[in-house]
Order: sequence, then C-alpha cells, then structure tokens
Amino acid sequence: MAQTKRKRRRKHRGTQGGRIDTRPARGRPRSRAEAKARARSGRGKSKKKSSGPRVPSAPSWSSAIKKRAVASVLFVGLLALFGQNPAASLLVGILLLGFYVPLAYMMDRFFYQRHLRKEAQKQLEREKERAGQQQAPG
Repeated sequence: MAQTKRKRRRKHRGTQGGRIDTRPARGRPRSRAEAKARARSGRGKSKKKSSGPRVPSAPSWSSAIKKRAVASVLFVGLLALFGQNPAASLLVGILLLGFYVPLAYMMDRFFYQRHLRKEAQKQLEREKERAGQQQAPG
C-alpha cells in the first residue's frame, strides 16, 4: 500500500529545550544575514546581561539607607512574628537601622574603591604592555 503521509520539505526548527523558532509567515526562507540580524536583536531582550564582570555602583547614603531600611523592616517583622513586644521590636529595628546604615555605606565604599584600584592596575598593565610592544621591534 502506498504511503499516505507527505514527507516534510523543511527541517523542524525546534531546539532541545522545546522552543520553536517562529518565523514571520512568508513564502521564502530567511537568508543568512536576516537570521544573524534576528539573533543579534534577540540577545538584548534577555533578563540576564553577562557582558562582563559586575561593576559596583558608586557608594551613596541613599542606597545604604534603602538597603538597610528593608533589612530593618524584615527584622522587625521577624521579631513580631516570634512574639516580641511590637514597641520593643520597633525600637530594636531603629537601633539596627542607625547602626547598619553607616556600616553599609562604608562597605559599599570599600568595594567601590577596591574596584577602582583594580581598574587602575589593569590600565597601568595595558599601558606597560603597549609601551613594551612599541619598543620591542626597535
């Protein structure tokens, strides 16, 4: 008996993860240049940007206050959850906020200055390397 199923004419474009490459409904296949352009434009849409090492932001009091305010509120909530007096847990939260905000600022400043020192060292090494390459042929 003859085979009734038609053979597929094109390769299925699914990935191992189960994602199917959706093309616009056109009568012709994408060219290589179109495929590359589409792949490049899709890269920026991902949530995780791993374009290089993480760069710490410059330290600021406002960022330190925001970070520690969230931690303080969580701590007060945790104390209240364990049955502590709400007034006492609020007082402890305020004391922690007063202690941790300067600590957070100093820690941010330490990491930012360490990052700047490392970048300056890399720049110095690059300049030495460039100067060494210029002198080597002579």
